[in-house]
Amino acid sequence: MNGRANWREWLARWSDEWVRSAEPAELDPEVQRDRWLGFAPASEEAVAAAEARLGYTLPPSYREFLLTTDGWRNAGMFVWRMRDTSNLGWLRDIEPFWEESWEDADDDFDEDLGDESADEDSPSDNKFSRGLLISLQADAGILFLDPGDVDENGEWAAYSLFSWRAAPPTRFPSFTALMEDLYAEFHQMRKPAGETRDSWDVKVEQARLDALAGDVDGASAVLEKAEEFGRIRATVLRVQLELLLGNDYQAGMLLSRLLHPGFMPDGWLTDPLFTEELMPWLLDQHAKTPGYRNSILQSALIGEQPDIQLAIAEGQARLRNSGTSFGNPEFDTLIRQALQEHAADPDALWHAARAAMAHWRPRTVDHLAPIILLTNPDLAQALTRERGHELLSIPRGER
Repeated sequence: MNGRANWREWLARWSDEWVRSAEPAELDPEVQRDRWLGFAPASEEAVAAAEARLGYTLPPSYREFLLTTDGWRNAGMFVWRMRDTSNLGWLRDIEPFWEESWEDADDDFDEDLGDESADEDSPSDNKFSRGLLISLQADAGILFLDPGDVDENGEWAAYSLFSWRAAPPTRFPSFTALMEDLYAEFHQMRKPAGETRDSWDVKVEQARLDALAGDVDGASAVLEKAEEFGRIRATVLRVQLELLLGNDYQAGMLLSRLLHPGFMPDGWLTDPLFTEELMPWLLDQHAKTPGYRNSILQSALIGEQPDIQLAIAEGQARLRNSGTSFGNPEFDTLIRQALQEHAADPDALWHAARAAMAHWRPRTVDHLAPIILLTNPDLAQALTRERGHELLSIPRGER
């Protein structure tokens, strides 16, 4: 975020979306009246006084933020109030127990994050001992800035840490990046209508077209970001790419989300993309899961889930009665012929399957690739990660 005008415009949008998506009981009367989650801007004198008290010049993005609003309400879903120029302070002085909880892990996550300042840290000089606490009220968590980790633009690394996540602090390259993540979190959980949601829906549709045109890497990057903003269609599209790229663990996480009642798209359990492509893969994954672990389907059935239970029963009956269909008739015929002729030769089978892609057609508008191929053991062996990427790089037919 560059400059006060940009901060003001973006924060005004955030505020308006929050007000429109919140329950009346959640709204401070002042916020409801002004449609503004912030406060009056800090004066230059107030910021300078805070800097003099702290002994540091604040990083540019955070300084401009304070000059736009001296404090903030509802940063994401778990930080209810941020500090202002009057109560900014060092984490070691205000909430020192965070350092005690994480000091042993500090070096570990420094290495994981590639933090160049890690080698300079000592037991008395680490992110917690030198961190500037910028959150005031949060759900068992904190936001802080690290003046010992500064980039070429003068931006301090920013961190979020919540004890209930049971994970190390999440690092961001700047205060702006931290706020963008909190904004995305709000969108993921509330899905407010407005310009931001609409713009991401446009990007998801373009990513779908790009994926069908063969730009798998570009589409994947857009879809992953769209998921951060709660666009569940992006998950429907991305899970198909992850499966063919051989990223089964990541794909399993995405499928679990699509089977969760809070995220499941309308009509998902009867969508042909799910029933004819993803359900067979899920049943295959279930059959291969060791007994000491839950499969994705078993996890999805925890609690009362009669709709999912019915979808599983119907999927099992469909496979028993009709067997596997590889898709539209032309493609199905070519794949069956390839299996008859080349089942014992993975390389020949791959080349035949690749040639058949010219005749593949999606089952639905959001169908990106023939996931069903992965349920056949011979085809699954032939489709290495590299070949999965190559298959996705082939321009494919629109429905």
